This record gives sequence, C-alpha cells and structure tokens, in this order.
Amino acid sequence: MKQVSILGLAFLFCASLFTSAFAETPPTAPTSAPSFPHEGFADEAERLLPAVVNISTTQIIKDDKGVKELPDFPQFQPGSPFEDFFKDFMEKHKGAPGLPKQRKSTSLGSGYIITADGLVVTNNHVIEDADEITVILHDDTNLKAEVVGRDKKTDVALLRVKSKTPLPFVTFGDSDKMRIGDWILVIGNPFGLGGTVTTGIISARARDINSGPYDDYIQTDAPINRGNSGGPMFNMKGEVIGMNTAIFSPSGGSVGIGFAIPSTLVKNVVEQLKGGGKIRRGWLGVRIQNVTEEIAKSLNLDKARGALVSSLTTDSPAGKGGVKAGDVIIAFDNKPVNEMRRLPRIVAEAAINQKVPMVVWRDGKEVTLSVMVGELKEDEKADGQDEKQEDEKAPKVAKSISIPEFDMKVGNLTAEARKAFEIDEKTKGIIITELGDNSPLIDKGIKPGDLIVEAGQKEMKDAKDLVELAKNAATDKKPLLLLLNRAGDLRFVAVNTIDPSAKKDKPKKDDAPQ
Repeated sequence: MKQVSILGLAFLFCASLFTSAFAETPPTAPTSAPSFPHEGFADEAERLLPAVVNISTTQIIKDDKGVKELPDFPQFQPGSPFEDFFKDFMEKHKGAPGLPKQRKSTSLGSGYIITADGLVVTNNHVIEDADEITVILHDDTNLKAEVVGRDKKTDVALLRVKSKTPLPFVTFGDSDKMRIGDWILVIGNPFGLGGTVTTGIISARARDINSGPYDDYIQTDAPINRGNSGGPMFNMKGEVIGMNTAIFSPSGGSVGIGFAIPSTLVKNVVEQLKGGGKIRRGWLGVRIQNVTEEIAKSLNLDKARGALVSSLTTDSPAGKGGVKAGDVIIAFDNKPVNEMRRLPRIVAEAAINQKVPMVVWRDGKEVTLSVMVGELKEDEKADGQDEKQEDEKAPKVAKSISIPEFDMKVGNLTAEARKAFEIDEKTKGIIITELGDNSPLIDKGIKPGDLIVEAGQKEMKDAKDLVELAKNAATDKKPLLLLLNRAGDLRFVAVNTIDPSAKKDKPKKDDAPQ
C-alpha cells in the first residue's frame, strides 16, 4: 500500500461483518450484551460471527495483443521424442495471428448478511469491476452472488446469494446514538484470514476524509486492515452501527485510525437498492461554503455555523422556495445544520417532491422558509468549480478608486475589461484593479481581476459604493462580507479592515529566512 499524502487515506479491502448465530429458524440480532467490557466479548463474537462473510471477487483481464508470430524452433533428429511435440504445437497454431492471453485477478473483502433469504451488504469498491463474486460463509460454504445494486457516491453495494436453508443475519442499529468513547466490535477478513474479531472504541464522529460529498465517517481505533472493507462495526447490543471502509495508514497496515460509514446512511441506501437498485437523492440547487468566524461576525451570527449560500442554480428548488445568495442555512427539515458539510447529507435523505421547512439567517435574524425538495440527477456535479485567472493585473477601467481600509483599488467595468476577462454584459459588479502589499485580501486568495458583486450584502453597481461601506466597517471594527465573482465562480469572503497608516515591515535581505 502506498503512503498517503493528502489526509493520509488509503482505501483498503477491509471488512468487519456482523451477525447472529446459526439456528434452525432465522435468528434476529442479539439484544443483550456484557454489562462491562472487561467481562469479555466471547459471547457477543460467537453470536455475530456466523452472519459475517468473506467476499472473494475475480476479474478476468484479457491481453488482446498476444504473440505476433511463433518462434523458430530448433530442428531435431528424426525419431527424437521432441519432434512430435513441437510438430503438434506448430500445427495447432499455424496461421494464427497471435496467441491471445488472459489471466485472473482476485481480491478479498468482507460483508454481512442482513436477511435470512440472502441479502449481503459490502463496499462497492470491494466488488467493483468483478466478473465473479463469491460469498464465503463462516462454515466455508461458497455461494455465488449477484449484484442487486450499488452506489458509488457512498461506496455501498448490495448482493444476493441463494441458500437452501435460512441464513443467519444481523440488523442495523442507530449510529446517531453512538458517542465518542463507546465500545465497538469489528469482525472481518483482514488479509484473507477470515473470521477475525477486534475491538476498540469510537474515537471521533463526523469525519470528512474527502472521499465524496456525503462524508460523515465514524473513526475508531479498532485494528482493521486490508480485507476488512465492507465488514460491520457493532455496538454492544450486537447491532450494526457502521461499515468499515478506509484507514489512515502511512505504512499500509493498521495504525489505529480506521473509518466506517454510519449505519444510518448505509441503511437508507440499502433500502433504496432493495426497491429497484436505483438511488434517489434530494436536491436543493445551491452552492454552499463554510461559515468562518469572520463571516459569522460580519453577519451578526452568534457563532460559526450553518452553510452559506454563495449562488443558486437556475430554476432551483431553493430559489423557488425563496432562498437567496447570502443566506446562511442553519436548519433543514427540522434538523440543525451545525456545519456546511452536514447539509448535503440531510438534503440527500429528504423526501423528494415534498415540502420541508428550512431556517435561514438573513439580515441579522432567522427566517423560516418552505422548500419543495427536488431530485438530484446522476450527472449533477458536487459543489466546487475550478478557478481560473488569466492575469494578475486587470485591464484599464474608466477610473480606479482607492480603498485604503483594504489597501486596494477598484473600478467600474469597461468594455475592454469585460472582453479580456470574458465577462458578459449581464454580469454586474466592480473590478479589483490593484492590491497593495498590506492588503488583507491577498491572504484570502483574492486577485486583481476579481469582481466584487456585493459588499455588506449590498449590490455593487459603482466603485464609489464601496467607499462608505469600507469606512463603516473600519469604524465598527467588523469584517466586511464580500461576494466575489471569478470566472463565474461565486463565493463569500469576510475581510477585516486595516489601519491605512500602518505599514508592514519588509524583511531586510540579511534577515530573510534561509
């Protein structure tokens, strides 16, 4: 396994699976558990092991290049034992354009049975591109599996196997009720060993590992390794509260930092896959960004929370429901939005074509709206857009105005500026023409050529409009909220003013860092 650079994540073929013991009638998930962890986990493991399975996949890799021509073989004496062998070989392949080759590639993972009639849950990356999938039960019985459905966005796959007898299975618990420090049990197939039980605690909640738009991972210190992917994470009642999916591993092995998909998310996806194999997700049609402490202060919000709406899609459900750019969504469908990345998951799980309440922070107060949830299309991209900037210096404008509170100059858009930066006539705002060495905008990634569409949630129609707002922000000692437009990419930035008389000391050449 290669060392991970960004966030140090290495997806592995992991699995820890959860289950009830074999019986003549389909058992249900265990409801009792040891009162204290020091009493051991033997009873729990014995009940759960039969429902945890190994997933073996085979992929046939074809090489169509083949052998272009047969080699020249040596001549043998008449009657030699090699004469007939090579004669048969040459006749068999005579005239063949090449000798096509193919080989089998196999991999191992984990899974768990959730119904007595053979539904099995695992990670999508465990079975992706597989030509054959085999589910290996705890008693080494091999069953061929077919894919019922899969969801790449959440890395969840649902399989079905056929068995002559009812299979042991496990049930989902409520991952939202799990707390940091709670004991958990993991069962899986690390390195193909099968039936391996490990324990640990929940180390953290709501981890974002940049694997997708719905990241909300449970972090654990329970040892999980390559082959554990797709396996279950159990609470002390024997309920599945997570599915092991990834690890942080500079070395390729377990270092005590593993990640599991919460059961609430897995269960929602599985229910939809059971109903037809297609996933339907709610959609608002907004582009959002994180609310920083500076942005919260500029909006008179009590603390940094919610999701700031930077722009809306044309004819979006949010726009039809009254949402505006600059609103901070702090609750959706009666669920609090404590941070930006929580909103996509809440919206995705909302009922499509149903009106739900939404609370936004607007003009220093809470405003309640009612929004009809739309459906996310398969080709809809997640938030984010590549930024592009053609030049560090903006073209000439009619007149540049100095804004000393931000050590910058701004001006009105001219035809020359619109042409150079490909800005259409419908796009409004004022253009940043110059940033001084002391400008706080530099640290925010702002460049000359960026457009200021709004300042203090007021539309910027003329460069002069910014002068008074900047002075007021300096007097109030509060950040000024700017809505910026760079090549059609809108985002909010809260910027603190500076004392125009204060100058940054440039380091002397001898004092420069070595």
